[in-house]
Amino acid sequence: MTPDASIWRSSVEYDHLDALTASDLAWEWLRRNDAYGTDFEASLASRGDPEPLTEHIRQRWGLRFPGQSADTPT
Repeated sequence: MTPDASIWRSSVEYDHLDALTASDLAWEWLRRNDAYGTDFEASLASRGDPEPLTEHIRQRWGLRFPGQSADTPT
């Protein structure tokens, strides 16, 4: 995803950032990171034990996964 650089100096394009929480703001930048996107795609494609990749994402990106997914059997 290549951002539209023609509007990067337009403050009105970024006014919505003023209402974001710290977590929201972190997510806005993280989701634009190509390396994170690569790790995320790898997690979607993973067919085996998710723990090694989950731990990699936790360590590399500082993400936590406190709850269990609805698809995960208990």
